[in-house]
Amino acid sequence: MKINCLGGGPGSMYFAILMKKSYPDAQITIYEQNKHDDTFGFGVVFSDQTMEGFRDADEPTYHAITNSFEHWDDIDIHIKGEVLKSTGHGFAGMSRVKMLILMQERCRELGIEMKFEHRIDNPEELRDCDLLYAADGVNSIARDQWSSEFKPNLDFRPNRFVWLGSDFNFSAFTFHFIESEHGLWRTHCYRYEQDRSTLIIECTDDTFQNTGIGITDEDATVDYVANMLRPYIGDAMIIKNRSHWRQFPNITAETWTFDNVVLAGDAVHTAHFSIGSGTKLAMEDAIALHGALIDTGNVPDGLARYEATYKPEVESLQRSANVSQRWFEEAERYYDTLDPIQFGFSVLTRSLRISHGNLRLRDEGYVDSVDKWFASQAANQSGVNLPEDPPPPPMFTPYKLRDMVLENRIVVSPMCQYSADNGVPDDWHLVHLGSRAMGGAGLIIAEMTNVSEEGRISPGCTGIYSDEHVSAWKRVTDFVHEHTKSKISLQLGHAGRKGSTTLLWDGFDEPLPDGNWPILAASPMPYKPQSQVPKEMDRADMDQVVADYTAATERAEAAGFDMLEVHMAHGYLLNTFVSPLTNQRTDEYGGSLENRMRFPLEVFRAVREKWPEGKPISVRISANDWKDGGTTPVDAVPIADMLYAAGADIIDVSSGQVVSDEEPEYGRLFQTPFSERIRLELGKPTMAVGGISSFEDANSILAGGRADLCVIARAHLFDPYWTRHAAYELDWVGYGKVEWPKQYDTLNRNYVWRFDSAEK
Repeated sequence: MKINCLGGGPGSMYFAILMKKSYPDAQITIYEQNKHDDTFGFGVVFSDQTMEGFRDADEPTYHAITNSFEHWDDIDIHIKGEVLKSTGHGFAGMSRVKMLILMQERCRELGIEMKFEHRIDNPEELRDCDLLYAADGVNSIARDQWSSEFKPNLDFRPNRFVWLGSDFNFSAFTFHFIESEHGLWRTHCYRYEQDRSTLIIECTDDTFQNTGIGITDEDATVDYVANMLRPYIGDAMIIKNRSHWRQFPNITAETWTFDNVVLAGDAVHTAHFSIGSGTKLAMEDAIALHGALIDTGNVPDGLARYEATYKPEVESLQRSANVSQRWFEEAERYYDTLDPIQFGFSVLTRSLRISHGNLRLRDEGYVDSVDKWFASQAANQSGVNLPEDPPPPPMFTPYKLRDMVLENRIVVSPMCQYSADNGVPDDWHLVHLGSRAMGGAGLIIAEMTNVSEEGRISPGCTGIYSDEHVSAWKRVTDFVHEHTKSKISLQLGHAGRKGSTTLLWDGFDEPLPDGNWPILAASPMPYKPQSQVPKEMDRADMDQVVADYTAATERAEAAGFDMLEVHMAHGYLLNTFVSPLTNQRTDEYGGSLENRMRFPLEVFRAVREKWPEGKPISVRISANDWKDGGTTPVDAVPIADMLYAAGADIIDVSSGQVVSDEEPEYGRLFQTPFSERIRLELGKPTMAVGGISSFEDANSILAGGRADLCVIARAHLFDPYWTRHAAYELDWVGYGKVEWPKQYDTLNRNYVWRFDSAEK
């Protein structure tokens, strides 16, 4: 076997080492344009978990690294004169030059040829082999050479950063958040050997421009950073090394392999330095590809398996890295809004890969301090006395909206059941909603319930447009109030252009085969090509819809609901006015955002006027249309602001389902950043929804200030008692905590049930 490696970084050498061990007769050559000890940067950092992976792959390399690195467990966060310390994280740092030398020695030991100061201008000349491993960095010539095959994408991010060194010995991985006359600075600092540390200094482009420092002016950079860090590191030396102010490149590629060529490391993917090092990811590439080649026994199948199985893992890591990166890009929002202790928790959980529970395993004392702070805030906000030792987990703290006090922060999301007869909810709805209230959620939101017969999504959708509906709904609200501590809300909606469709299980968003009713929208645009074309609403139609919402509001009060939610999301009637993708009007209801919001606000104000003063109203919005030209998370802030000004108490922040050709980026907690943006920029309450599946997620969202309530859908379909089971797992069951319904209390008093055991 003949293998050529383009690029002489740690990832390339590690792949060569692993392959040479498995194929001792293989001819492996590494081509590197720089000198053997010429490298950019100062130190590299690995987590303990990463190091264990290195041990399994090649123990001699693992021991060579571990005998040379500096290890620490703590993270220090400096903010506004405070130092927040969290332990139990486990990091190792070492000199990048030393690591290169150690790996070069291992390559020589195994008989791998290394050609330094050997520039390759045309990577095609290295194709005469079984495998070309192209790990030639961010400025990859291999990626450029075969760009039509790999289809790469480079996105240079807005923040500026610079790599520097220092002889200061940091005792922990250290973040500084420093406010100067030019703006807010963030640092990422760690010791990689005695008397040597890496400093990454980061700021917005505006802050950098305010300094007047040139992008390549290293002397001015060193002077500025030394002065800024003097209160923290004294007169420690600041060291430069091609220390130019850069913008981080997010690199992805549609395809990683082509014929006998594979891209690896920074050539094909990057992950922001706030979540780990490129060296770590490059070495994990080597481990994964080596494993795929060994398992399949040949290059073509090995490359196919590598891309099919490992690429999704890296893309998942990149999504987390992007979340962490955006956190640092927008650090001003957190710095200006959050209390230091909550700010620190937000830093530690920024990528959402470390949760409230995971952080507790690392540092129980730190999380206890966060929970105590959060509980004190909740007690002040709600007027409810809470235990202090131990404090409740964040999800089990109360929350007040107007006169309504929720026992906990968990909300059952409105989920259409398509099971009503002429809009009338029946026993299915009683059991569906009643069981979830019995399950312990603080707030139950009934499915989107339509304000008129023509406003239904399907013939099976619930309504609130007749007195018959009132009595049927009152049966549900009475049960919830009599037998549980939950509150219950009704979501008012009008399907608009997504109306007159089949039941979900008969075809998703498909028009009825017969018996269609007329539908309305902001503009005469069908949802799907085969969908019915809606009528463009005129003023008479608007007046009728306002009257329908007003009447529905009065009926909802008569039915005994504690709260209302007005549905302005997901491509339904009101959302067709909000989104520029569905609103092509040229009158006063189209064009600017203010005009597009005119009619939805008119409806909302009519609802607010009829709804009792002491009862809250939420609004569900689509914060992202997931389509070019549509609503973006930036637009969602003024949308929410207008709704708050009109009397909304909390915004339920969802996204998408506005147009049928959307391109959403699904994933765990994928909509939480939209909630966080609105909450922090406006200082108003929000509900987070979308991909929240565990109590760890809920506690992390709440403690990090990302939302005030967590709205959970599918997990509640799977387990109506989700909240009670979370209380059990968090040891928050019993008097003064989460109590059982009195009908079950005898069982609870006399038996201790274990979900993982048949014993009692």
